[in-house]
Amino acid sequence: MFKDKFILVTGGTGSFGSAFAKHLSIDPPKKLIIFSTGWERQESLRNELGNPIWARWFIGNVRDYERLYQAFEDVDIVIHAAAIKCIETCEKDPEEALKTNVIGTQNVIRAALNRNVGKVLLISTDKACEPCNTYGASKAMAERLMINANNYKGSKDVRFSVVRYGNVINSNGSVIPKWRKMIADGVKELPVTDENMTRFFYPMQDAIQFVINALSKMQGGEVYIPRIPSIRIIDLAAALEMPYKVVGIRAGEKIHESLEPGYDSGSNPEVLSVEQIKELIKA
Repeated sequence: MFKDKFILVTGGTGSFGSAFAKHLSIDPPKKLIIFSTGWERQESLRNELGNPIWARWFIGNVRDYERLYQAFEDVDIVIHAAAIKCIETCEKDPEEALKTNVIGTQNVIRAALNRNVGKVLLISTDKACEPCNTYGASKAMAERLMINANNYKGSKDVRFSVVRYGNVINSNGSVIPKWRKMIADGVKELPVTDENMTRFFYPMQDAIQFVINALSKMQGGEVYIPRIPSIRIIDLAAALEMPYKVVGIRAGEKIHESLEPGYDSGSNPEVLSVEQIKELIKA
């Protein structure tokens, strides 16, 4: 479906963007535009991909509308993955979360409308559902901006939709790579904030395929939500064969996350066993 398309990914050198680029390398689009703030990550990804002719590299920030407008020339599809995702950072600096996650999303919408992009898909998070922290609130607002954009596009053939899912396994800054680094550094116990805590976990390849499916089906205005298994955090520690210590819940943190009202990781019927978690996190 991408063979003759120009695709742009904001946050294109993050966990999703990098994995998506590698996935597309098997059957490349006409052009993949990697839009991100870090030249070092772009250089690394460029080398991993073998500096392909179908990739274009844009240093830029979603806070900068003019740069987005420039990058969106001839673009058919935008996947908006750029965000400040760290809960602690967003709690400490809510203004920065506002600038990137909310105003940045509005900039993406505005540039897409003015460049007549065909489809724009926001990558959102379970934390946007019934949010209790700044990160979740900023992503909830981003979702609302994206969906509402369909109401003022006029006669332009532009579609705006959202995908919302949970923690992607081994993504940058997530608990599994953090814990693995702690283990490698010689920690004796892993920090667990609460023994009852659960989270939705999603393999990266499943997330990529879910995004591709959403792009193929979207008519504009949808929020696509997959059914994802849950993991007890203490079972994750057990899968890593490590003891844990309870350190207390952090500001802005939930015991259970929700993908939609009434569907949270604590009440989810699909909870993985320790052995299933071991298989899941092998990659």
